[in-house]
Amino acid sequence: MLNAVALKQKARGMSPASVFLLSSLPLLVLFGVSLHAQGGIVSGFHALLAPSFENTDEVLLYYAWWPRLYVALLAGGGLALAGVLMQQVLRNPLASPTTLGVASGANLALMAATLMAPGMLVIGREWVALAGGSLAVGLVFALTWRRGLAPVVVVLAGLVVNLYLGALSTALLLFNHETLAGLLIWGAGSLAQNGWDGVATLWPHLAISVVAAWLLLRPLAVLELDDASAKSLGISLKYLRFAGLGLAVFITGSVVSVVGIIGFIGLAAPNIVRMAGVRRLGSRLLWSTLLGAVLLATTDLLLQRFSGLLTTLIPTGAITGALGAPLLLWLIPRLKLQGDRPPQPLSMLVSRHPSPYRLATGLLVALLVAACLGLLSGQGANGWGWISPFNWNVMEWRLPRVMAAAASGLMLAVAGTVLQRLSANPMASPEVLGISGGCAIALILGIYLLPGPSNLALIGIGTLGALASLLVLIGLNRRSGFVPERLLLSGVAISALFDAVRSVLLAGGDPRGQQVLAWLAGSTYYVDVTSAVVVGSLAAGLALVALPFSRWLDILPLGAPMAQALGVTSNRARLGLLLLVALLTACATLVVGPLSFIGLLAPHMARLVGFSRARQHLVGAALIGMLLMVLADWVGRQVMFPYEIPAGLVASLIGGAYFMWGLRRL
Repeated sequence: MLNAVALKQKARGMSPASVFLLSSLPLLVLFGVSLHAQGGIVSGFHALLAPSFENTDEVLLYYAWWPRLYVALLAGGGLALAGVLMQQVLRNPLASPTTLGVASGANLALMAATLMAPGMLVIGREWVALAGGSLAVGLVFALTWRRGLAPVVVVLAGLVVNLYLGALSTALLLFNHETLAGLLIWGAGSLAQNGWDGVATLWPHLAISVVAAWLLLRPLAVLELDDASAKSLGISLKYLRFAGLGLAVFITGSVVSVVGIIGFIGLAAPNIVRMAGVRRLGSRLLWSTLLGAVLLATTDLLLQRFSGLLTTLIPTGAITGALGAPLLLWLIPRLKLQGDRPPQPLSMLVSRHPSPYRLATGLLVALLVAACLGLLSGQGANGWGWISPFNWNVMEWRLPRVMAAAASGLMLAVAGTVLQRLSANPMASPEVLGISGGCAIALILGIYLLPGPSNLALIGIGTLGALASLLVLIGLNRRSGFVPERLLLSGVAISALFDAVRSVLLAGGDPRGQQVLAWLAGSTYYVDVTSAVVVGSLAAGLALVALPFSRWLDILPLGAPMAQALGVTSNRARLGLLLLVALLTACATLVVGPLSFIGLLAPHMARLVGFSRARQHLVGAALIGMLLMVLADWVGRQVMFPYEIPAGLVASLIGGAYFMWGLRRL
């Protein structure tokens, strides 16, 4: 037995100590090189222990370089510790400090305080951020408490809250870009320091958190058992999960309040340690914390080393995503997940309507009414009013927007329905799988790097980005049979890379950032008649192509053995459906940007109103997606006239509120 365990450990690769030492070598090299460039190692330590305030170099070392290094070590260790706690509580390798919307809540709280109550910042920016993060996770707890904080429901609620708060932050940023420009750099994760205040704030919080984690060590280890076994030991899973998640939120909020949003570290460090063969919770907490500190400090020193070669300030948090995404993609095929057993769908998604086609007819009528509303009514120079359908001067502007909104809603809704039925996973959507993010990365780079690119060139660039994301998904998941968890984790990595690119470009202060921000929010403002006709035709054609796949969508959630028995080759069917999803998502993203909610929301709403079978579900979700986007585009044009809220943001705000209400009823 011992020999088998030893062989298994050897097969996993290096020990955690070896991984930590190997990871520390670049940090030590960069540490020495950085100090040597600033007067030498001896002078550097002298500046730390007994600085001469008449020497400018030593003053800079004492007040900027050393505090930044300490903050990087503390923040990296804290985020990794929070990541281990979340993954243990939720039993999910996808969990990370941003899963519950803590970072988005902190960011939104700081933006709101800066605009509406700047006096609150005098109390301390960290407390404002911590309050925002706590309110975010409090909302997640309120949504999931009746389900005993069940892991899948908590992750789903955290995803929805994160998207919702991110939409609110984007809305504030669109209308107050100059006022909030400084928070863009902080929001992307900046470790720059001008004193020891950050260290003084962070280390007591993390010291308390380490002690609390040690006290919770044995109770949290019980969560490695299934719920029935844990309850048989007399342990309240609800309160234990509350304690574990609450501690992780406290750590994340403390770190975010000092250095901003730094992703990936809390996701990567625990998974690397797990890959090294560590299974006991105490060992994972120790090695993940140390590794997280090394990863963030190394990244920051590397950025400082080469920052002089760049023309813009690049936040460290953006670089952690850019460097960490490839590492995560390498790790994905090596992670042990739950296998090919699809997760069980939520009970809220199984109701059936007695007459689904009559319901579909009602939705179609509602869609036509919404389209007429968007075309014929609205505010203008003379106030509110109705226009004639023959007034081409106005219709030439409104018709493309209504068509583009309906087409994008249709394509994303169908794509989301296919993904959710394919994986039986309520978190699956085109945005989560990173297909929208890959397309958006290519488009943003094309806008910034090419001199005046044409629409045709951007279409080609965006298509290549979407296809590249798809090829990554296929390459990483083909051998595993496209297991849902691996697909989602692949999407997390691609999305991290997208967030990094977006953060770097928006933090640079380029005037094109405002236009890119509007496009990312899902605006139909830049759509012309030709583009609307093309995207409408593509949407209709692809939706019709999706209907024959309904039999596969009814069979594949039953599992690979059952699908094989019914004559459906599981891997080929999933591959074909993924290709369809990629095409649907790419076409929608090219027109209105990577919308943040339709692909997730429309399939859920279709199930809630009673569409159960695959064909009915596709039709219902398509109608709801179109209806939601057309209404969102019309509301966004009216509510703050003459200013405009992008349709994607309005859909996120309205749809997200409805979705959270439905989740609360579980």
